[in-house]
Amino acid sequence: MLGRVLAEFPDQVRLVYKDFPLDLHAGAEPAAMAARCAGERGRYWEYHDLLFVAQPAFTRADLITYAVRLGLPQEAFAACLDSARYRDAVRTDLQEGRAAGVSGTPTFFLGAIDGDSKMKVVRTLRGAQPYAAFKAAIDSVLSTQK
Repeated sequence: MLGRVLAEFPDQVRLVYKDFPLDLHAGAEPAAMAARCAGERGRYWEYHDLLFVAQPAFTRADLITYAVRLGLPQEAFAACLDSARYRDAVRTDLQEGRAAGVSGTPTFFLGAIDGDSKMKVVRTLRGAQPYAAFKAAIDSVLSTQK
């Protein structure tokens, strides 16, 4: 669905993805870090999508199995995962989300860029939404820019 939004509004919409691992899912933070490890090899979105299908199976062994399934080198991926080098970045995303009022996933902020290149939130969509809801919200935000 997000692909459809980006395809229909190629010059008006930019997707900025932030991690928001929920505390109630013990494997969520390691899974977020694992996706970033996959991103080192240009496979972030494929890994991300695989995690959504595979949840909640997020043990270390599971995360490595998913990487191997995508053709990522097992030893390098495991070393990245075990190093927890992305922990601070994932936690920063989580803190930013909380500061913005996110309480669950998915949450989408739609807005406009101001003169200082900062986004001013105009609309928030919470939870899974159909394409029609996104289109209406984007059209609404775009109409405020005219």
